[in-house]
Amino acid sequence: MSKSNNWLDGAAVGLSALCLVHCLALPLVVAGLPFLAQFAEGHLHAQMLVVVLPLSIIALGLGFRHHRSSRIVLAGTVGMVTLVIGATVAHSRLGLSADRLFTIVGALVLATAHFYNSVRTRERKSTAVANH
Repeated sequence: MSKSNNWLDGAAVGLSALCLVHCLALPLVVAGLPFLAQFAEGHLHAQMLVVVLPLSIIALGLGFRHHRSSRIVLAGTVGMVTLVIGATVAHSRLGLSADRLFTIVGALVLATAHFYNSVRTRERKSTAVANH
């Protein structure tokens, strides 16, 4: 597997984890420290999509070239669509709880897709090297 693909999958997993930590930790911080409640209204999810979506599309596309697993790409797409729904429709029409639920589910699905993208690409690369 190329170093750029390793880096992209790693960065995508890290960003998904950051999203997850943000969604899970922020309500606890706000509940424990009432003076931080003003930060609960901030909408980081939409801004993070600007980085997460292109990075994920590139990483999953590069991985697909090696492993040819449409299931991994489909899972990544489901995760990205879920994140977009959370940051847009759910946030504006269903409220903060729905936004967070969609974001947590989307981040977990996308991180899982990137994990398997990385594993399957590494497996294919090592098999290709062994066969030569």
